[in-house]
Amino acid sequence: MKRYVSRVAALGAVWLAACGDNVTQPHLAAPKTTAAVQDQIGGNRHAVGGVYVSTNATTGNAVVAFARYEDGALSKIGEFSTGGLGTGGGVDPLESQGALVVSGDHRRLFVVNAGSNSISTFGVADDASLSLLGTVSSGGSVPLSITVVGNRLYVLNGDNSISGFAVEGNDLPRPISHLSLGAGSDGPSTISATRNGTTLFVTQRDVSAIDVITVGASGQLTVASRRPSSGSGPFGFAVTARDQLIVSEASGAAPNGAVSSYQLFGGATLSTVSGSLSTHQAATCWLVLTKNERFAYAANAGSGSIVGYSVSRDGSLSALDADGRTGVTNGTGATPLDMDITNDGKFLYVLQTGTGTIGAFAIGNSGSLTVLPDTPGLSAKAGFQGLAAF
Repeated sequence: MKRYVSRVAALGAVWLAACGDNVTQPHLAAPKTTAAVQDQIGGNRHAVGGVYVSTNATTGNAVVAFARYEDGALSKIGEFSTGGLGTGGGVDPLESQGALVVSGDHRRLFVVNAGSNSISTFGVADDASLSLLGTVSSGGSVPLSITVVGNRLYVLNGDNSISGFAVEGNDLPRPISHLSLGAGSDGPSTISATRNGTTLFVTQRDVSAIDVITVGASGQLTVASRRPSSGSGPFGFAVTARDQLIVSEASGAAPNGAVSSYQLFGGATLSTVSGSLSTHQAATCWLVLTKNERFAYAANAGSGSIVGYSVSRDGSLSALDADGRTGVTNGTGATPLDMDITNDGKFLYVLQTGTGTIGAFAIGNSGSLTVLPDTPGLSAKAGFQGLAAF
């Protein structure tokens, strides 16, 4: 976390270092849960999906795998070595979203090894277990975030570069392009793409900017524009099918957390639609979109809550709850970080580094969130990073 604080201080930023090792939370009353966790998962139950978290351990990175069942319950399968190294740390050491991702067909999982500058590829079995297929260089130093679109994979490195890869059949990702976006001190955080893969976006947290990168037919990358973000500390984001960005802003203590939305024009420029709508919460850092694109949710690491917004067709946002607490984590000090939503759109899962658990919420038709029992199996404040689910 020291490198983040020093960069912010050097820039004279007025917003607080939010998404990192110094996150604290106020005391929150434990919400009621709707079901009890089963002591054992057994009988004839079959996994319908999986949830995955990276340990980011310096002694050997691994992916912790959980089988997901129809009712949202999880069962820990095991830990699968990536063949690479993490950076270690406490809370949110990579300061990014998307440290691991699952492919659209759910047959591959990709994860960053930030301590050994590589990307690992796993095969995903029907029971959600993993098999390591191999590792490749990330093409830069300290890989932070991955996005996969079609048969292309792009990784954002901490040195503020992007590496592009072709993903073909059972082969490991093959490098096809590389692009520098500037200095690592800009604070690169998260990368994602339009649905057709012709445009990439990168949030630059410490200079409060968003980069737009065009992708050529053969995968070559070109910076199209860099624009200031609506608010300070753009961090996690999601992209709609209508080329709209919905971006979290890690602007520090409550009520400074915020979410903005933008529209892409001409594949090159972003125009603000909804600018810096307050979450009324602290350290708003990770953001996901429901599969039907009606709702967006952001994790408030410093407040132990999830804020929800309805998303109009034009990309404008409206808060689901005036106080910014659409969902509240179980207990005190959960510190929700990276999140993902299942392919069926029924459940939202969140990495809760403060308690070493996976939090879960059932998503209602109106966007409401009903908290479910936490799933243990992680180490608290031990540098775990990223969450992917299907």
